[in-house]
Amino acid sequence: MKAAVIYKKGEMPKYAEFADPIPQNENEILISVKAVAITNLDKAKASGKHYSSENENQNGTVIGSDGVGLLEDGTRVYARGITGTIAEKAIVEKNRMVALPEGINNTTAAAMPNAIAGSAMALRFRAGMRQGETVLINGATGFTGQMAIQLAKHYGAKKIIVTGRNEKTLENLLKLGADEIISFKQDDESILSQLKEIHQNTPIDIILDYLWGHSAELILSALKGNGGFTNKVRYVSIGSISGDTIQLSSGILRSVDLHLSGSGLGSWTREEVKLLFSEILPEMFLLAAQNKLKINIEEVSLIDIEKIWTKDVSDGKRLVVTI
Repeated sequence: MKAAVIYKKGEMPKYAEFADPIPQNENEILISVKAVAITNLDKAKASGKHYSSENENQNGTVIGSDGVGLLEDGTRVYARGITGTIAEKAIVEKNRMVALPEGINNTTAAAMPNAIAGSAMALRFRAGMRQGETVLINGATGFTGQMAIQLAKHYGAKKIIVTGRNEKTLENLLKLGADEIISFKQDDESILSQLKEIHQNTPIDIILDYLWGHSAELILSALKGNGGFTNKVRYVSIGSISGDTIQLSSGILRSVDLHLSGSGLGSWTREEVKLLFSEILPEMFLLAAQNKLKINIEEVSLIDIEKIWTKDVSDGKRLVVTI
């Protein structure tokens, strides 16, 4: 079969011939892959920088974590891959598979799940979101951030604040459901002032952070209390585009009712993952089929994987490989 193969961590994937995968037990099933999204997770794993990266294989490793494909009987499914999914065929787990509704195309279905998992799992299970709460999304101009806005609105957020550097895209986020924007093109003092004013007037309940790094330091500093009673804030780290480490004053932790956690592979319970596949993803696929979610996609072909792997995608689009 043809596949996108990494032979050495950090190198570009190659469009290459690779042996067909073979199911090893009754919980594994073969699918004919039709569409796979390229996510930051996939790129980090391929580079060896993600904590879930696999050891190098001298014969090469097919990249891709999930995808949309056809079962032998023609059923269209989204599924998590056991083998790499940016290939003509892949092995997937039977219990991590969702049948797709009519009305949603393959590329849309492939683009959604990574972003949904990142935001829905954080909102529902790490933050325990309740209707009527105020949500701040740090780094909302990308595809995952845009999905987070729509999910927070769907789950009943009263107010949604978004941050980012692309001012044009930030303005467009107001059409997706954001209520207030904070541009990181301002100086730190202006950003802190705006954050503090927002938090004072409409206390922030939940923070979803896709950036971490310096922006997280600014947000946490803005939450710092002065010894009085504070609003409980649930801060959930989902990504680290702006840096993997921060400096955090213990005074912040002591002066505010802050719950700091992370949402990602390894942090979820078995029951939470089960709900992702049995409840959350089916609901979101149905909303997309009904045109109730806005999904920005740029389609590329498997044969062009070497050309597009490092492609800079603008306006919060998701690259989706069609096969």
